[in-house]
Amino acid sequence: MTERRRERPDDYFADWKEREALAEGMIPLIGKLYRANNVKTYIYGKNLVNLSVLDIMQAHRFVRQVEQNELSEFETFPIIQALATLDLGTAHIDAGRIAVAYEETGKPAGQSVEEFVRSQVSDLIGGSKEPVRPARDVVLYGFGRIGRLVARLLIEKAGGGENLRLKAVVVRQGGAENDLVKRVSLLRRDSVHGPFNGTIRVDEERQSFVANGVEVKVIYANSPSEVDYTKYGINDAILVDNTGKWRDAEGLSTHLACPGISKVILTAPGKGDMKNIVHGVNSDDILPTDTIISAASCTTNAIAPPLKVLDDKFGVDSGHVETVHSYTNDQNLIDNYHKGDRRGRSAPLNMVISETGAAKAVGKVLPQLLGKLSGNAIRVPTPNVSLAILKLNLKTETTVEELNEFMRRVALHSPLRKQIDYSNSPEVVSSDFVGSRHACVFDSEATIVKGNTAVLYCWYDNEFGYSCQVHRILEQMAGVDYAVYPQD
Repeated sequence: MTERRRERPDDYFADWKEREALAEGMIPLIGKLYRANNVKTYIYGKNLVNLSVLDIMQAHRFVRQVEQNELSEFETFPIIQALATLDLGTAHIDAGRIAVAYEETGKPAGQSVEEFVRSQVSDLIGGSKEPVRPARDVVLYGFGRIGRLVARLLIEKAGGGENLRLKAVVVRQGGAENDLVKRVSLLRRDSVHGPFNGTIRVDEERQSFVANGVEVKVIYANSPSEVDYTKYGINDAILVDNTGKWRDAEGLSTHLACPGISKVILTAPGKGDMKNIVHGVNSDDILPTDTIISAASCTTNAIAPPLKVLDDKFGVDSGHVETVHSYTNDQNLIDNYHKGDRRGRSAPLNMVISETGAAKAVGKVLPQLLGKLSGNAIRVPTPNVSLAILKLNLKTETTVEELNEFMRRVALHSPLRKQIDYSNSPEVVSSDFVGSRHACVFDSEATIVKGNTAVLYCWYDNEFGYSCQVHRILEQMAGVDYAVYPQD
């Protein structure tokens, strides 16, 4: 991407107000594209649907900082305006990338914005706005931290309801008299991730809740065998097991014996020969015939993408992974008995040396790294966001500048741009990454390189970022595959 710099405005505030007005003008156009054409618009991978004016402006600012380019609302507004005039079929369109391409090739060639935009999406014009497949039912078995965040994602991305439909959550019996209200309140309010973005109502008579118009049944059961999902109008559903109670194919297959369930995703590392999938890295291994898939762990999802690209570019001889991990519900709030070593000590008061199978599990995702990595973990007194420190012995010598520039381009322009984000700020801390939708965020300011030895720091929202990876696997298993523009 050619570096472009806009002249400094004479009046910063006037410039701000003008750009603010353009962002405000984008909102109805973005909404029209989404509701009338089933088209989602993006700025360098940042979904613009249902964003506020300031959110849209911040998305532009991110590109200016990381892409080292002056992409602004002045460039993107005409692109979105031109898109809104076209009769487009269902797709995901990155207006930011089209805007940059126009500035670099279209404008010098004398094309108008309208002509260039039409050329970029020509085979999408007049395309179908209808779903290419029936909507797929989804069931969440377990409604804890990951279950509720996956629910938020499913509801947020429901759109017209044509792809994935959250139909039910399954929880244990034996709760309080107002159990349903209490469980739904945990979806409505979250101490880490904030309030639910929308409206929720409880329908106790129907034993369900309605979130942004999506009705979700709450089913009480103590084992999978107790549930006949077809009685709730659920058929051919993908079930996401968030409990971690069953980690092998034999245990998870009890879900498949339930009427209405056809596939299962485990939100924990799978044991035995089960496929452990990190979306974007080895998700091509998912076959239509697969019925049980593991989404691996949050840490495996965080380290596998950078390890893959670094191995492809420089080669990885060996290494060690240390994860500085926020405490989880498995630990005790105060000192008390725990069957695990050290985990009985108070999580909010201590750093706790623990173990992680993530380094070993990478071998299931990237077989070429099997046996090359060791790993350990330190649980720390923060409720969310973790940090993976990768100390790697590379096959090729490099420099900090070369490695950082490589990771920047991977984060912005590679097929793994949904998995790897990039930070170039020397001031970021863990709380800045709450809500990140990436599997990890590469911290370029912390990189250390000496010859063929590199130490890399990758932040990850171990709750929400991981849930986004689970949702991507869900979409793939359901056959949801959007056309993406501009085409690479």
